[in-house]
Amino acid sequence: MRMKTRDMILVALFAALTAIGAFLKIPTPIVPFTLQFLFCAFAGVFLGARLGLYSQLLYVGIGLAGIPIFTQGGGISYIFQPTFGYLLGFICCAYIIGKLTENLGEVKFANVFLPVAAGLAAVYAVGVPYLYIIINQYLGKPMSFMAAVKVGLVPYIVQDVLLSALVAFTATKVVPILRRAGYVGIKQN
Repeated sequence: MRMKTRDMILVALFAALTAIGAFLKIPTPIVPFTLQFLFCAFAGVFLGARLGLYSQLLYVGIGLAGIPIFTQGGGISYIFQPTFGYLLGFICCAYIIGKLTENLGEVKFANVFLPVAAGLAAVYAVGVPYLYIIINQYLGKPMSFMAAVKVGLVPYIVQDVLLSALVAFTATKVVPILRRAGYVGIKQN
């Protein structure tokens, strides 16, 4: 498969933005508040399923290769961090959002918000069970699944829903302009 230079640049740009989002954080005991989800969701909306997926794969791949671009560093051993599941969730998230938005005929708030919420649900669907498994199995600290939900979802859901609304609102303003300019390969009906 061949990629255009523009596509490679956009994939790298959104991988870099996601990395920047990791450094814009508020530390908390297990899962810090970050802006990674924001840039991951924008990757899905603006790049579509395939390129959005590639941007998050690139981000995770660079971090696993040893470049410290995750919230707590990098390297292959990062897979044993309780928060690594959220990074895997970002890969699913960008793909889901891209798949559900790339063929939208009309870019309205609800048409974008629901796919972004579905992508957010994927982040939590992968991240919270991973957190639970790593804490219980690898770290050997007993934690119920409900405790994992209370630690890995409850404190962040309001912020992430607000970020989802921001992504949807921004998309309603930006995507039509990008379509008219021919920069976004989203089909119009």
